Amino acid sequence: MDEVDEGRVRNPTLKDVAALSGVSIATASKALNNRGQVHPDTRTRVLEAAHRIKFRPNPMAQGLLAGQTGTVGMLTDDLIGRFSIPILTGAEDAFGTGRMSVFLCDARGDSIRLQYHLQALLGRRVDGLIVLGANTDPRRSLGRDLPVPVVYVYGPSDDPRDLSLVPDNVGAGVLAAQHLISTGRRRIAHITGERGYVAARDRAAGISETLLAAGLDLVAGDAVYGSWSESWGRTATLALLDQHPDLDGIICGNDQIARGALDILREKGIRVPVDVAVMGFDNWETLTTESRPQLTSVDMNLEELGRQAAQRLFAAMDGDEQSGIESLPCRLVVRASTALES
Repeated sequence: MDEVDEGRVRNPTLKDVAALSGVSIATASKALNNRGQVHPDTRTRVLEAAHRIKFRPNPMAQGLLAGQTGTVGMLTDDLIGRFSIPILTGAEDAFGTGRMSVFLCDARGDSIRLQYHLQALLGRRVDGLIVLGANTDPRRSLGRDLPVPVVYVYGPSDDPRDLSLVPDNVGAGVLAAQHLISTGRRRIAHITGERGYVAARDRAAGISETLLAAGLDLVAGDAVYGSWSESWGRTATLALLDQHPDLDGIICGNDQIARGALDILREKGIRVPVDVAVMGFDNWETLTTESRPQLTSVDMNLEELGRQAAQRLFAAMDGDEQSGIESLPCRLVVRASTALES
């Protein structure tokens, strides 16, 4: 079913197959190349659509999926792996066991090291790149003249022509505030990290907007900005209790801050969550499950970010390159620090 445009015949694309069969481009690619888990009925529908429009995979995509190249580079600035490892795990799940190898390179925030790793990866003829920021602040684009497609994840590119996948931090703030309101909290404070971080401001905006819609104001009138540490959580909680002893909920900008808040509440003999509910962000299980009580937190869905990045990279390799910043939803993980027993 070739289409004619200004006198030229356009060959059908994977995007056409996906549209005709009513599935995503990533699912169509998996079905056509027997990759990943696709329902048999879906695979049949995709194959019939491809046959109907006489779809022929382009040589690059066909070679990739046959394992003739089969490598992707991941450039990260996250030295300790707090964010890169879950994202890498999600990407590898999407790429499929044994079908794609991922080279992980840590630039450590150094532009010279970044260029070295970039050239080394291109020298290895990787088929695509995933660029992972250490935080959600915008980062400089690698440029538009690279020979392979690029997807930016967690930290967006500063070039709107690039494709960037980021967690929805405003939505994460909304989730947190809605949860505490649903548990009956009305005097809610927000302790967070450095004001200069986009994530801190976005989460604070979501919290403030949700409280305002419920006819509530943040205790202290605004988010209390500081650092991303347990010690800051202790210091800020002490100050809030001194000035606002009637507070009944604390939303912390990350799980470290929340651990500090829990320490002070326990020292003061304030019961969590009976007297004050506490929650964090990031759902770092090393912290959340070892807290006393276990800590409710908003999960950034990092593995899903990695899976989506891999799928979008596959789509770009098949000729469907996209652009812009896309925010992926986060999820709430409720534990004992906010959940009153019935």
